[in-house]
Amino acid sequence: MNAGSAPGIDPASVPQRPTVTPVMEAGVLGIAVAIAVATYYVIAHTGRPEGLIAPGIIALLLVANLVPGVALMMLLGRRIARRRAARSPVGGEGRLHVRLVALFSSLAAVPMVLVTIAASLLFQYGVQFWYSDRARGVFENAASLTRTSYNQILQRWEEATVTMATDISRELEERAIDDPRFGAFLFQQTYFRSLSEALLFQVSPNGELQTLAFVNPYDLDLARQVSADAVGQLRRGQRSVVTVTGDRIQTVTRLPGSARVYLYAARVTNPKEMTTQTERAEAALANYRSLLVRARTLQLQFNAALLLLSLLIVGVAVWIALAVADRLVRPVAELVDAARRVERGDLSARVPETRERDEVGTLSHAFNRMTERLEEQNTALVTANSQLDNRRALIEAVMSGVSAGVVSIAPDRTIRLINSSAQSLLGLTDTPIGRPLAVVAPELNALLEGTAREAIIQLNAAGEARTLAVRIARDGTGPILTFDDITQQLLDQRRAAWSDVARRIAHEIKNPLTPIQLAAERLQRRYGAKVEEGDTTFARLTETIVRQVGDLRRMVDEFSSFARMPKPEFREEALVDIARQTMFLHEVAHAAIHFELRHDEPGPTLVCDRRQIGQALTNIVKNAVEAIEGTGRGAGEILMEVAEVGGRAVITVADDGVGLPAERDRIVEPYMTTRARGTGLGLAIVKKIAEEHFGTISFADRPEGGTLVTMTFDTTMLAGLIGREDDSSDNDGGELAALTRNRTA
Repeated sequence: MNAGSAPGIDPASVPQRPTVTPVMEAGVLGIAVAIAVATYYVIAHTGRPEGLIAPGIIALLLVANLVPGVALMMLLGRRIARRRAARSPVGGEGRLHVRLVALFSSLAAVPMVLVTIAASLLFQYGVQFWYSDRARGVFENAASLTRTSYNQILQRWEEATVTMATDISRELEERAIDDPRFGAFLFQQTYFRSLSEALLFQVSPNGELQTLAFVNPYDLDLARQVSADAVGQLRRGQRSVVTVTGDRIQTVTRLPGSARVYLYAARVTNPKEMTTQTERAEAALANYRSLLVRARTLQLQFNAALLLLSLLIVGVAVWIALAVADRLVRPVAELVDAARRVERGDLSARVPETRERDEVGTLSHAFNRMTERLEEQNTALVTANSQLDNRRALIEAVMSGVSAGVVSIAPDRTIRLINSSAQSLLGLTDTPIGRPLAVVAPELNALLEGTAREAIIQLNAAGEARTLAVRIARDGTGPILTFDDITQQLLDQRRAAWSDVARRIAHEIKNPLTPIQLAAERLQRRYGAKVEEGDTTFARLTETIVRQVGDLRRMVDEFSSFARMPKPEFREEALVDIARQTMFLHEVAHAAIHFELRHDEPGPTLVCDRRQIGQALTNIVKNAVEAIEGTGRGAGEILMEVAEVGGRAVITVADDGVGLPAERDRIVEPYMTTRARGTGLGLAIVKKIAEEHFGTISFADRPEGGTLVTMTFDTTMLAGLIGREDDSSDNDGGELAALTRNRTA
């Protein structure tokens, strides 16, 4: 056997790699030296010499020096591993040694780099505060605070003495100094101002001090407490002189209005304690400033220690890797040879088992057991795979042939299997297998949150609204959803419902139309001439009856013929005129209710069917009247506002009636009514009219009580319908219907 070849491995089959280790070592060494020089330059020229370097810069320099150092150790370990491999019986290029060195070095280096960075940053950010302007400000402010406190205490007793001198001057203006009451006054001033002693004296021209009055509870020689220097300062114009002598704070000031009379006052206290605190604060500030000078040195020493410790740990890891590689390389080489035989299809390959039951011996034993099991199971797996392929082909053929959508969901809510019908019903263009159901069909995913087995849902599939009847089957491998499209079925039901509405309306209102019209016309002929001249109310009312009966007759005819709402005839109309006519009809019929119409001048215009908009407003106002009557008050208020806001016409009807019912979400459904004699068709027709005019209707509670109904119309879209009406009628309203569907969707 060739000493340079592994057993069972042809050296010619192993690709030869160019030797780049010397180049890499030289390059890494050069990089390390360059980084070291750059580090020295950065440290020497960054920031103030006595201040800290920014923690981020130090951490970056630390990593920049640590990485090439670790790389040098790894390259050194690689060279040692290759030399050991060349001397070993196994031979080879020592790739396992190299990889183990790289692995152990990486396992040690990566967390070590992270820990080093974290330790550096934590230490630096931890001490950064003490070297920051804020910390310096704390020490300086503390020293300043003690000085200020000391000065404030001195100033307090100075102000007390000056104020006392002013009061004594005023007292001397009223009574003489030898008055017995003046002595009592001086004692009160001293006591009330918390002073310990006081002396009122004057200085003769030759400098002799003469006592005028005093308060001396401590039996001191008060004349000796006053210094000639203090008197000299007062003569030069200084307001007062404060001195601290022993345990006393002494103040001397001139008596206002007198050139030679002075007041001495003192307060017994403990000034030594205040002086000591001030000296301590100054000493702490001095120590802190000396620490600032050594800040950068301490910072660099700490990070240098971190760098050396990290390199030491990586070196130990490289040494451990070399030791482990020497022990593992031989049995691993045998395992590699046997694995390659298994790779070529030889499942009878085995490795020699050692007596040691360590990890390598266990690995050899497990490898032999594995090859035995592989050899035994290979035939069974081939047979099972063939059966699974046949079953999968059968299931896919069955699922592709059914019209219902079928989706199999994995336990993690991803799509495991889906047939073509389900993809078509969900509007999917590509296969969603493997994608979350919540992304593909959120509506179906919401059903899995509950325990229901069947449900009806609505979803938007490729821009088209669809209604699906869903059934859920649950097993241990995940739920299976099957669903059918019932959109057309529901549409047919709605059409049948509207057809029934049309037949009911025709039956209810067609018969009395002719007598009403004839009666109104007869009233015009018989009583029209008898109405007082200038009174147009009678004529307007009868004309309105005739016109509304004609409109109802046309509506009933179209309902009877086509079983749908009448096709709107769009013209440009003044909304204020339609609203005023609607309010006038109800105002005449309900005199107890106050009707008010608010609008801008001249008011908005709208391309609409005047008859249908009038019918919608009539139904809304009629409901408002009935809501007011339902309160039992008899009187009420109905306010209608017509305005144009942002290219939209807005009609708002407010009343102070009983308000919206509890089932307010269903009030626009056909046959939904809360009144005993109601048909439940009024608001359903109003909603249909609003939708055919590209508008919306909404209901809300009025803050003052009652109901607030708002109809909004897109004036721009309706204006575009002028000129299309003839085309719409040619194809039975197809284009208009399409526009309406798109708008409502």
